[in-house]
Amino acid sequence: MDSKSCEKATGAIADKYRLSILLELAQRDSMTPSEIQELTGLSQPCVSHHVKLLTDSELVRAEKEGRNVYLRLNKDTTRQLSDFLAKLT
Repeated sequence: MDSKSCEKATGAIADKYRLSILLELAQRDSMTPSEIQELTGLSQPCVSHHVKLLTDSELVRAEKEGRNVYLRLNKDTTRQLSDFLAKLT
C-alpha cells in the first residue's frame, strides 16, 4: 500500500460511523445498506455517503446480487493497511 492509499483509507475510518460500519463488517460476512441504516440510525442518503467513502477507499466492496447490494469488508486492503501502519513501529 502506498502512502496515498493509506491516507485515503485512514481518512475513511476517521469517522465514528464509518469505523462502526467496518467493525460490524469484521464480525459479519456482509451487510446491506438498510442494515447499516438500522445499525447507525442514519438516514439513507447519509448511509450512501459513508458507504461511498468506504468503497472509494477500497476498505469495503459493494457487490450487487439481484436487487440487493451486499457490502463486504475488503480484507486484502485492511491487511495492506495494517502492514503499512506496522512499518511505523
